Amino acid sequence: MTETAYRSEMTIERFPGSVRRTTLPGDTEPTVFGTHGAVASHYGRAPGTYEPHATTIDHVVAATGG
Repeated sequence: MTETAYRSEMTIERFPGSVRRTTLPGDTEPTVFGTHGAVASHYGRAPGTYEPHATTIDHVVAATGG
């Protein structure tokens, strides 16, 4: 196989802290990534100091189970 079958193209915007917003192919609305709960605690974030969002690993796990 010498031809590329698919190349995913997206944009990622970084915001202060752990928040990122991306535009994924096939979606009309941006997806927001961040941190929450035990993950935020692991990275030293105190409750109330961040806006909770699903992490990138949450999305990877969901896609794997898809």
